[in-house]
Amino acid sequence: MTLPLPDLTQFRVERQDNGLIHLVFDCPDRSMNVFSNKAIHELGAFAEWLHRADDVRGVVVRSGKTSGFCAGADLTELGVAYEMIVAAPRADRFDIAFDHFFPLSHAIRRLETAGKPIAAAVAGVALGGGCELALGAHYRVLTRSRRAMLGLPEYAVGLLPGAGGTQRMPRLVGVEAGLEVLLLGRTYQGEDAVAAGLAGEVVDEGDEIAAAERWLLSEAAHCVQPWDHPDSAPLPHAEISGAIERHRERELTRMLGHEPAPLAILDCVEFGIIQPIDGAIRAEMSVFSALIQRPEPRNMIRTMFLGKQAYDKAAKDGSLPDSIEAAREAISTKVSQASSQCPELASALFGAPTAGSAPVQRRVGMDFWLRGRPAAMAALKGLSQDCSGIVADMDDSTRLQLDHALARTLVVPAYIGGLAGMAELV
Repeated sequence: MTLPLPDLTQFRVERQDNGLIHLVFDCPDRSMNVFSNKAIHELGAFAEWLHRADDVRGVVVRSGKTSGFCAGADLTELGVAYEMIVAAPRADRFDIAFDHFFPLSHAIRRLETAGKPIAAAVAGVALGGGCELALGAHYRVLTRSRRAMLGLPEYAVGLLPGAGGTQRMPRLVGVEAGLEVLLLGRTYQGEDAVAAGLAGEVVDEGDEIAAAERWLLSEAAHCVQPWDHPDSAPLPHAEISGAIERHRERELTRMLGHEPAPLAILDCVEFGIIQPIDGAIRAEMSVFSALIQRPEPRNMIRTMFLGKQAYDKAAKDGSLPDSIEAAREAISTKVSQASSQCPELASALFGAPTAGSAPVQRRVGMDFWLRGRPAAMAALKGLSQDCSGIVADMDDSTRLQLDHALARTLVVPAYIGGLAGMAELV
């Protein structure tokens, strides 16, 4: 008797005559697949079904879209989750965050331990959560297209990969190369992905599904990840500490600890790689659950994702208001004046690190570091008030575009969140 499938809307299951099934990621009404809450819970339901489906020989995970495999998380939903978490009592926030965000990591873990070989056919981008899903497969096929890539760019919006990316990537490519992916935005394509151990083969576009099926039907097919082999052991801390410290010092030199995401990523790798994978993904989610409570990720998502989308769309269709550039220049002047009057604000917030500058944090704390700088906070409050009149007549959409313009031209750092984030901070 065939086990009935769970109800799926973001995915579909296609049975093949050879005993394989295709799990097709195909979000309706979207041009690109993203992991919404609905998609995450559907993946979990499918993984549980797969554990009990005795008639499945193997699974091809692929996209139903020509645009790519998956671009990552639904960042709009993530912003809503942030507001839900910070609205709760402080003592409850960690548990709420952990329970809300861990299901994707759990689903991928259940998928890779279902006892059936899984091959990911990657044509187009597989970034963020899409990359993490691909890493949960036992075999990956990439196309030769320049669009086909594996990467984990969450740091760019103030976050970290929270579905096992900080653990599987370094285990596959090595800690040093893994940190380049996690902290420097390195992506893997084509033969480089094969050489690094991220992909099993590279094929012409259009041949990826057949190649994935060919592996699943071959004697080489297996359903055990490298980290689940009986002879696999976590790395001793001494073997990774040098790479961790080099990257930590580089990040602290670059931004003095102003942005917590790189430090949180380093904590994930440092605390996780020395554990078996089940403890490691929970350590990763513990760090993520602390990070997501801070304002920087919310601010960076707003300015560098939502704001960028709005700005670029308006610029493309010629509807970007002239008032944005005029306001950006006026605010830039105000920032320069405030920085000259308050050296602490200049060096700690807007200026480049100077000789003798001390990092504001080496590990991620629970509060925004600027709150411990009274002089800088007072200067920031004055700056916020001085700038408020500049945007008094702007609607919310134009203000969002302006905040992105301020971040992209380094007038106001992205992690501050433009004038909107500045007003909330003070």
